[in-house]
Amino acid sequence: MKRLILMRHAKAATGAVGLDDHARALSGRGRSSARMLGDWLRARGRLPDVALVSDAARTRETFSRLGLACDVRFLAELYLADPDAMLHTLRQARGACVLMIGHNPGIGWLARALVAEPPPHPRFFDYPTGATLIAEVDVAKWADLGTGTARALDFIIPRELTG
Repeated sequence: MKRLILMRHAKAATGAVGLDDHARALSGRGRSSARMLGDWLRARGRLPDVALVSDAARTRETFSRLGLACDVRFLAELYLADPDAMLHTLRQARGACVLMIGHNPGIGWLARALVAEPPPHPRFFDYPTGATLIAEVDVAKWADLGTGTARALDFIIPRELTG
């Protein structure tokens, strides 16, 4: 049994004129949300062994502010990746619990593709910033991960957290 955490980066600051999208940092609300999401994961004992994170500034900062002690790989191929590219990356993962931090629409599409049944949450299908799905997958190795094979355990958005 494997555990997967799929997270969209926290709220990013509005891009300044001439600022490359890849370089956009988190907004004040995004920084606070990322910290609360890390607290939420710790409170539930849902700690990853490894994190696979887009190399964009906002995803790197989201990971940093989660405050999680795990191996991390910042990957250019996850920047604005489609679900197939994300699935390909996940199939090469190691560890019992993997956190992937990415961007929409890819991360939301991947979450929908992997779960056999979506969680009963009104925001699951639009996957807002900071949206986080925790799912279990009954596979021995990540290479066997396929669509419709995950069971949603929990789903939350930052607006539901306080702190």
